[in-house]
Amino acid sequence: MTDPLFNFFQHWYPVSPIEDLDPTRPTPIVLLGRKFVVWMPRFSDRYSVFLDRCPHRLAPLSEGRIDEKTGHLMCSYHGWQFDPQGVCIHIPQAEEPDLIAEKREYYCVKALPTQEVNGLLWVWPDTDSAAIALSHPLPLSPVVGANQDFVWSSVVRDLEYDWQTLIENIADPSHVPFAHHGVQGNRNRAKPIPIKIVQSTQDCIEATIESGMKTRITFKPPCYLEYEINLGQGRQVGLVTYCIPVAAGKSRIVAQFPRNFAKRLHYWTPRWWSHIQERNQVLDGDMVLLHYQERDLQQRSQTENWKTAYKLPTSADRLVIEFRKWLDEYCHAQFPWGQIDSSTPVLSREQLLDRYHQHTLICGSCRQALKNIQRLQLGLLVYFAVALAIATVMPDALRLSVSLPLVITALLGLGITGVLKYWLQPQFYFVDYVHAKR
Repeated sequence: MTDPLFNFFQHWYPVSPIEDLDPTRPTPIVLLGRKFVVWMPRFSDRYSVFLDRCPHRLAPLSEGRIDEKTGHLMCSYHGWQFDPQGVCIHIPQAEEPDLIAEKREYYCVKALPTQEVNGLLWVWPDTDSAAIALSHPLPLSPVVGANQDFVWSSVVRDLEYDWQTLIENIADPSHVPFAHHGVQGNRNRAKPIPIKIVQSTQDCIEATIESGMKTRITFKPPCYLEYEINLGQGRQVGLVTYCIPVAAGKSRIVAQFPRNFAKRLHYWTPRWWSHIQERNQVLDGDMVLLHYQERDLQQRSQTENWKTAYKLPTSADRLVIEFRKWLDEYCHAQFPWGQIDSSTPVLSREQLLDRYHQHTLICGSCRQALKNIQRLQLGLLVYFAVALAIATVMPDALRLSVSLPLVITALLGLGITGVLKYWLQPQFYFVDYVHAKR
């Protein structure tokens, strides 16, 4: 098999919003089918990224810890330690003090080039071309550093479908009124979306929508896809998506949402609340559809290609067509993360819409909010028990003035506990998305 024309490894990928990373412990990530570990040295304010493999016995460093004394990454299997550049600085089992110095490169871990820009941790996944990494520009939105005053929000989620399916889905604005009815769209207001391709090269596909809200759509392979939407009267909103190829049949979306209006609402709305009320619902609305669609297309690819499997008669499909042409011309359907195995069983709805593992665990805001909700429930239950105990032993003279308020507040707290447990807390775990009921 020949290498694909497009080199996926020699590009920058934003693997996570920085605010979602835990600086106190190593974090595993998968990119292009390879496993990496993200960690922050204790005496630094910048993250390092290594291949997730200790050179000693190949144990995953993401299962390690950050040593309290040295601040370096320690492998939990035998205690080998590595500095931010991947240099081994301690082997507890070494009899000779000069063992490491004699073959320092032999015991090191592969460290990847990284940057921290616009609130994102960027990784260059090719260790063999680290020297040219900084000469390649990051795929940033034009509004980054612009004179206009934008506010930014973000979300990250792991998805149960492939990178190419994710790109294709975001490049298709006509699905929004239907797949996201009641969340971001309205099926009763659906109308033709005439998309015009402005340019299409190996490095960039650009399209515009001139009717309705003026929109520019830009795809810069392999991961950057942005909508610049002009709402008129100087108001502008954007959807900046980074579509991360994780492995065959799996991807990650890191999305940012800049806008230059309604800034006070942005600061007043908790990030985790926007995630459970809007961002996750949008991604839920696509998940089941795309998982099955991808499997069907993969099975059909044995006997036909996308040109016959898909029926694409309208200009609303122009960007999808252009992306598929790009795949054919520059990738030849060869991807470093391998091919999707369509023979494996499809996932259940609970697995496909598993917010907890796909989002909550990797989102700092939702992870902390869930902990706070669970602590609040425990506190309210303790208060309920203590308040009732106190109320029952109060003398008759104080029952009306003390016992009654205690019982009322205890019951109110119990009601709040029920709302937290049976309505709010499940939002962080699983919410079924049934299109027929919307």
